[in-house]
Amino acid sequence: MERKLFILILLLIQGFSLSSLAKDYYASDFGAKADGVTVNTRILQTAIDLVSKQGGGRLVLTPGRYVSGSLYLKSGVTLHLEDGATLLGSVNPFDYVRDSVTQFTAFIFAVRQHDVGITGKGTINGRGYQVAQAMVQMVHRGVVDDPLSNDRVQEGKRPMNINFRECRNVHIDGITLRDPASWNQTYDQCTRLLIENERADCKAYWNNDGLDIVDCDSVTVRNCSLDAADDAFCLKSHSENHLCRNILIENCTGRSSANGVKFGTASRGGFKNVKIHNVTIYDTYRSALTFATVDGGIIDSIEVDGLRSYHTGNAIFLRLGRRYVKGHIPYMRNITIKNVYAEVPFDKPDAGYNYEGPIEDQPRNTSPCSIVGVPGFPIENVHLENITIVCPGRGDAHFAYRGTSRKELAAIPEMEKAYPEFSQFKELPAWGLYIRHADNITLDNVKFTALAPDYRPALVCDDVKGLGLRHVSYEEPQSEGKKQEVLNDTKQLKVEK
Repeated sequence: MERKLFILILLLIQGFSLSSLAKDYYASDFGAKADGVTVNTRILQTAIDLVSKQGGGRLVLTPGRYVSGSLYLKSGVTLHLEDGATLLGSVNPFDYVRDSVTQFTAFIFAVRQHDVGITGKGTINGRGYQVAQAMVQMVHRGVVDDPLSNDRVQEGKRPMNINFRECRNVHIDGITLRDPASWNQTYDQCTRLLIENERADCKAYWNNDGLDIVDCDSVTVRNCSLDAADDAFCLKSHSENHLCRNILIENCTGRSSANGVKFGTASRGGFKNVKIHNVTIYDTYRSALTFATVDGGIIDSIEVDGLRSYHTGNAIFLRLGRRYVKGHIPYMRNITIKNVYAEVPFDKPDAGYNYEGPIEDQPRNTSPCSIVGVPGFPIENVHLENITIVCPGRGDAHFAYRGTSRKELAAIPEMEKAYPEFSQFKELPAWGLYIRHADNITLDNVKFTALAPDYRPALVCDDVKGLGLRHVSYEEPQSEGKKQEVLNDTKQLKVEK
């Protein structure tokens, strides 16, 4: 007995899924057709229900193309897609359910279940572009009621690929996700969630986030590669009574027509104890890292260790705002970002993708990294260490100008109720790093390099209390004698060359 218990504990420690010890059931034995035409929703749901009632196991899809509408995973069931198996979303919008608990539409649901998973080397393809276009046509014909903002149906009515809510012990391993009609995968108020070895190509339609983790506890995301039309790795907080907490994202790669790794924009409860290790972001329109709380939530105890960012419009954006605070006191504090290399291009980094970021959102001169609070609510205790930021320079005062006098800095709008993006202020007065309304900020071994001359200084601080600069350097062509630091209303300055 003791030996069996030891083996079970060892398997759990090593990351093995309990589903690997459970019985296999084959979808074909229930009559599922892998012909790419037959809609198998009822057959697959019957199989899932039976496997759960039998005590759990794997429902296996062998190679082929299985068409289905909305499915609900049940406790104890792992959907296993063998190499060559594809679960295809029906192109009929009426084959999908809008769940009464989640208030979203999805291809695969799990609601208030435990010990569920999706594994294997197969593919889930929501065929979201076709579904979304069919929905738009139905709205035009009066069959579906929707305001059609920007000529697209509301996100909650378009099917995600995966929507799990209030589940525990979730394992997603090895699968490829493609082409949702809305967000790709959302895990909301789940505990003990492991997502590993996943690939996602989700840039077929609007709002195609790669991964949304919402108010979850104890999450590991590792060895995943996400190519997304919207934010790639996105943590959200929809409930003021919950937090995204105890999260690890490691050894991952992302590309996005929005942000690479983002906290928010929904930020009602907040984010605590999050670690991001060894992540690469490339060809991304907005920021490699965006940490934003604007809805009254908190951001506390965040560590980034090992970030590589190439051809991405902005490297780091930390923003505390006051959009929907409802009497709550938001804060952002205890942030460590270290071992970072980032290259910011002069051109539009997501040019040529199906759904590019809007050209009107781009400032005319390239934006710097930013740490921006609001008056009375500073961002606190941020440590930047071993960081190299390579900027294009080429800021042109004749094209767009933002000055650094006290009056000119005061004229930069606070925008505390605006949607948080690095570009929200349009022009900023620094080419490397802009800090405003912040306390206890330290830069240790940080290097800013401009590839071409820029009219702006590298570092601009405004209303900063407690600034430490240790081994901070600036390289800019044709800048001999130029003042690279503007420190307005900055107190308790410590500098070590």
